[in-house]
Amino acid sequence: MNTVLFVIGGLGPTELIIILVILLVLFGGSRLPSLAKGLGESIQSFKKGMAESPEDKSGDSKTQK
Repeated sequence: MNTVLFVIGGLGPTELIIILVILLVLFGGSRLPSLAKGLGESIQSFKKGMAESPEDKSGDSKTQK
């Protein structure tokens, strides 16, 4: 468990630059903004879904029918 926390929390600027360079090589500079936007939207949607209670979800599905 400590190893997982160290890996997640232990990224410094050098490691982040290396990851960015690898992403540039794999996807190219033109696709990175769209990938970042899609990732941000999916994280936002996930957080919004986690904030909703189960009652809210069942009520929404009834009104959509």
